[in-house]
Formats: sequence, structure tokens, C-alpha cells
Amino acid sequence: IMIEGALAIRGYTAKEVYPLIADKLDTVFLPQTVSAYAAAQNFRELRKNFPAYVYKEAALNPTNPNDRASDWEADIIREFRNNPDQKEVIVERDTPTGPTLNLARPIVINRESCLVCHSTPAAAPQSMIKQYGSNNGFGWKMGEVVAAQIVTVPMSVPLDRAHKTFFTFLAALGGIFVLVFVLVNLLLHFVVIKPVERMSKIAEEVSLGKMDIPEYTKKGSDEIASLSKSFNRMRRSLQNALKLLDE
Repeated sequence: IMIEGALAIRGYTAKEVYPLIADKLDTVFLPQTVSAYAAAQNFRELRKNFPAYVYKEAALNPTNPNDRASDWEADIIREFRNNPDQKEVIVERDTPTGPTLNLARPIVINRESCLVCHSTPAAAPQSMIKQYGSNNGFGWKMGEVVAAQIVTVPMSVPLDRAHKTFFTFLAALGGIFVLVFVLVNLLLHFVVIKPVERMSKIAEEVSLGKMDIPEYTKKGSDEIASLSKSFNRMRRSLQNALKLLDE
């Protein structure tokens, strides 16, 4: 999103701002008309509220010294040069403020208008030479990777979100486990334990000679229901046997 935002700013500056002053560049040079400068300044304002987020158009041979690539940025630009088909590089780096995620895209010279200011000092507007000098930012060629758009974001943000999501998942999983445990125990109590306790109590009463205890029959076709029917048959058989003995 940051890179696409920068591209939108660049496009607006090139199409809407630069034409307004293009014919005056020989006498006055305004960096605000340069699309790269406009994008960089916009993100400088953004960093006032989000200091850990960085946008830079790093170049090996920039006109503005502030845009010169550091060692790791220069490596990215060289990688784009060595692999023309590569359109994006993602790098993780450890910094004093913590790990960062860096996304880079190449900046390629694909318009002749770009070479007006960057081919030779003689072809460049004198107002630009007066401001930046004639030693940097020249010798660019059509189709050459001269720089890279590099966005740096702190990994602490997604890592914190990942940790929170992980702990939320664990809490939800624990809650589901507790709920299932309670439901299983309730099911066992009413479906298995309670009927067995009822039959156990009846069996104890019958063993003490109390034959007038009502039978317990559990409805259904499960094992407990089958057990209750078998128990009742056994009880009736016992009662019949005792009657025969009494006779």
C-alpha cells in the first residue's frame, strides 16, 4: 500500500505539477516538481505519526545526496540489475529498534523525459545544476535500473498481532475443551452413570429380599437400555425361582 501510494504521488506530480513550471526550469528549480522528491516528502510527513515506517527511493548515483543508497540498499539495486526479470525483493533485517521487513521494487528509466535531467550536465537545467552541482545524478541510460523504491515496516506490529491471535486461539481452544469436557461429563452422568446407579440400587434392594421394588426400564436401543432389560429378566427369573422354592 505504501509503494502504491508513492507511485500515485509520483504520477500526480509528474502529470499535474511538473507541467505548470516546466518552461521555467532554466531560471528556477523547484524540487517540489520532482516526483521522487514529492513522494519522499509525503512520507516524511507520515513518519511524524508513524516513525517506524520508512519510504526511500535509494539510488546508486542520485542527484540529491539524501537519496544515496546505503550498503544493503545498494545490494538490492545490484540484484535488480543482475536479474532484469525480478520485479520485487523482500528482505528481513535486524535493526537497533528491532526486526524490520523491507520490500523493494526497481526504478527503471523507461522515458526519454527522465534523461533530460540525468543524461549529461550540459543537457540538464542550469537551475538544477546550481542547486545540486554537476557531479551526481548523471550518466543514466534508457532501460537501466538506477534506483529502487524501498519500504521499511517494523515486524513488531505483525508479530504482536500474530502473538495476540495465537493466544486468542489458545484461549478459544481451551474454552471449547472445557465446554466439551463438561458436556461429555453431563452426558455420561445422565446416559450412563445415573441409570447404572438406579439399577445398582434396585439390585441391592432385591438382594436384601425386597421384591416389591418397581422395575427400572430404560428406553432406547443402547447398551444401558439392553442392560436394564437383561437385569429385569434376571430379576423376574429370580422371583420365579424363589416362588418355586416356597411351594
